[in-house]
Amino acid sequence: MPAQPILTQAPTVDPAVTSATMPAAVDVVVVGGGIIGASTALFLAERKIRTALCEKGHIAGEQSSRNWGWCRNTGRDIREVPLMMESARLWAGMNARLGKETGYRRNGIVYLCRDEAELARMAGWLQRAEPFQLGTRLLSPAEVAALLPQSGRRWAGGLHTPQDGQAEPQHAAPAIASAAGAKGATVLTRCAVRGLETTGGRVSHVVTEHGTIRCASVVLAGGAWSSLFCASLGLRLPQLKILASVMRTAPLAGAPEVAGGGDGFGYRKRMDGGYTIANLGGEVSEIVPDTLRFLPDFAAAAWASWSKLRIRIGRRSLWEIFTPRHWQLDRPSPFEGIRTLDPAPHLPGLQSALGRLQQSFPVFRQARVLQRWGGLIDTTPDLVPVISPVEALPGLFVATGFSGHGFGIGPGAGKLMAELVAGEQPCVDPRPFRFDRFAERPRPRPSETAL
Repeated sequence: MPAQPILTQAPTVDPAVTSATMPAAVDVVVVGGGIIGASTALFLAERKIRTALCEKGHIAGEQSSRNWGWCRNTGRDIREVPLMMESARLWAGMNARLGKETGYRRNGIVYLCRDEAELARMAGWLQRAEPFQLGTRLLSPAEVAALLPQSGRRWAGGLHTPQDGQAEPQHAAPAIASAAGAKGATVLTRCAVRGLETTGGRVSHVVTEHGTIRCASVVLAGGAWSSLFCASLGLRLPQLKILASVMRTAPLAGAPEVAGGGDGFGYRKRMDGGYTIANLGGEVSEIVPDTLRFLPDFAAAAWASWSKLRIRIGRRSLWEIFTPRHWQLDRPSPFEGIRTLDPAPHLPGLQSALGRLQQSFPVFRQARVLQRWGGLIDTTPDLVPVISPVEALPGLFVATGFSGHGFGIGPGAGKLMAELVAGEQPCVDPRPFRFDRFAERPRPRPSETAL
C-alpha cells in the first residue's frame, strides 16, 4: 500500500455559531475572532454588555487554531504568572461554562534539560516563581526517567508542573465564540473592521466593510494584524510576526501522556490519540518594513535569541513593502485583501524537531505524520502581551502581542480585558501589560529566566 501523503495545509477548525445581521449600535465592538477576542466577547456578554465580535475571516482561522495547545504556567515570564493562574482556573471549568468540549485536561508539562546549564536556568525560574506555589518541581535524572520511561536518553533533569494543562486549538476558540453568541453577543464573520471614527476625541463608531456600528468602546484583539491597525490610527505598537510551524501525527500507542519539550522539540498528546509536534525555539522571522521600523525596540530580544532565530527574506517581505498603512474607510482595507494569514510551514525545522524527538523517544519512530502547517505569532519586544486601554484614544483598548503564549492565557486575558472595559476591579494587576510601556526608557526587555 502506498504511503499516505502528508497534507501541508491549515488545520480544520470547528465552525462557530455566528450572526447574519449586523447591529446598528452596541456598547463594545471586539475586533478579531481568535481566542483573545472570543474570550473577551464571552466575558462582556456574561456582564450583559452589548457586544459585537467582528472577524474578517473565520473564527480562530489564524494562530488561535495553529498553536501547540499548551496551557502552561511552567517557564512563563513572572509578569504573566498571576494572569495565567487565573486562566488555568477558568480553563478547568470551561467545558461546563460553555456546554461544549474544548479538549482541556491536566496531564502536566515538563521541560527537559540537556545539561547542567539548562538545569541551572530552570532553577533560576523556579526560584522566582516560588511565591506563586505552582506545584512546579525540579526533577533529577532518575525522576525524569520515572516520569518518562519512554525516553531512551539520560537527561540532566527537568522542570515539571503536574497541574499544567492542554486543550484543543481547533475546538476551543470556536466553542468560546459560540457561547458568547448564546449569551447575547453578536458574532460576525467575513466582517473586516476598516477603522474607527471618533466624536469629541473618543471612539464613537467602527467602520466595517458592511457598514458602521455605533459603540462606546472598541477592543482590538487582532493578533498579527494589530500593529497595522494601530498604525492606521496614528498609534505606534511595536509588534512583529514570527513564523511557527507545527505537525500532527496519526494515533500512536505507548508515547508519553505528559506534554514535554527539550533539545529542539515539543510535543503533546491530542484528544484523537495522535501527537502535535513542533520545533521548540525554532521560529522564523522574515525581514519586513516593521523589522527596521521597530529594530530599536527588538534589539535586546533579538540578541538574546540570536542563536535560535532564523531570519530570511520571503514572500511576506515583498507583500508588506506594498501594504499601505493608511486608507480611506469607504474603500477596501488590507484586512479584506487577506482574510486569513496562512504561511507555509518551515519544513527543515519540523524535520529537525521530529528527528530529535525520535532520538530521545524511540516510540516516535513509529509515528506517521499526517499534516503540517504554519502560523504567525504576534510578538512584542519584551515577549509580554498588551492588555490595556490606550490613553491617546479614549474608548480604544488593545489585547495583542501574546508572543506564542496567547492560547493558554486566552481565557484570563479575555476576563481581564472585560473588566478593564467595564471599569471593574481587575482580577490581576494590569500594569505589566500597559500599552504605553513601549514609550518608556529604558525599553522593556524579555525576562532572562522565562522559557
